[in-house]
Amino acid sequence: MKRGVAYAGVAGAMWGMVLMVPQLLPEFSPVLLSCARFVLFGLVSLALALPMRKALRGLRRSDVWMLVRLAVIGNVLYFICLVAAIQRLGVAPASLIVGVLPLTITLYGRNDSGSIALSRLAGPLALILLGMLCINLQTFAVERGPVGDKLAGLLFALAALACWTWYATHNSRYLKQCGHFDSHQWSVLCGVMTGVCSVLMVALIWLGWPQLLQVQAPLERWQLFWVYSLGCALGGSWLAGVLWNAASKRMPLTLSGQLIVFETLFALLYAFIWRQSGPNLLEGAAIVLVIGGVCWSMRQHEVVSETCGSRRCRRSPATPAPTGIHSG
Repeated sequence: MKRGVAYAGVAGAMWGMVLMVPQLLPEFSPVLLSCARFVLFGLVSLALALPMRKALRGLRRSDVWMLVRLAVIGNVLYFICLVAAIQRLGVAPASLIVGVLPLTITLYGRNDSGSIALSRLAGPLALILLGMLCINLQTFAVERGPVGDKLAGLLFALAALACWTWYATHNSRYLKQCGHFDSHQWSVLCGVMTGVCSVLMVALIWLGWPQLLQVQAPLERWQLFWVYSLGCALGGSWLAGVLWNAASKRMPLTLSGQLIVFETLFALLYAFIWRQSGPNLLEGAAIVLVIGGVCWSMRQHEVVSETCGSRRCRRSPATPAPTGIHSG
């Protein structure tokens, strides 16, 4: 479990860095940023898939259908909504709305195998929610702008929240049920499918709405655009995806859902570095509350796991009970 937490933390650090890109490239549309990132991600994944030809023979129709849904909902649509939210609200408010993922994923996956009773998570979830409320109070009290933009940004952030809640739960469930692909292979396959879907979307937009792909920007900005897009593809999509899949296969969904909060914390850290100032009182309190909630949740899972393990040992000392989780 500790290795899974470490994997989730590094993945969160990379995803938090991705959240800064829309702030650094405000003149580029959410659709353009998403297409560039995921077309490059698809190319990287295609290169990685070449040595996996033997494993690809085990690809089933159900695998392809799940990959299509994960690519469209969890990658393309999620990132478009997230970029649109960040460009209208800023990094902190958007990342904090999406940071409610620990709550939504825990509730959505409460009936999964290996999950613990929600009564045990009431305290940790309350701390996390209180932390989110603290930073939202600070952010929305200080940030100024048109009400229409804020409302649109809020809707986009909620849509991104819904997309990733669905993605995290269904990806975790499928990984535990699917025994013929490890976490790296599954991440590569998801990347290839995401690239295919992105190319199809670019072609569709070019035929119907070409203005979405046209930006008046100097050469230096375009160079930064491609550098950041490649960084998002390599670090934020491929490597973070491999790490997150590995973490998901080592932990129950209620715990992995809590650890998505690392993305929010790292996004805040990068935002503080960017603005060259530390957190104020409300922001500091929120960070303490969120980290405390995650640590409390981890301890609750460890207690339940130790209790169940001791009961299994007393019941059948010679044969360990299956966990229902396939480790890659």
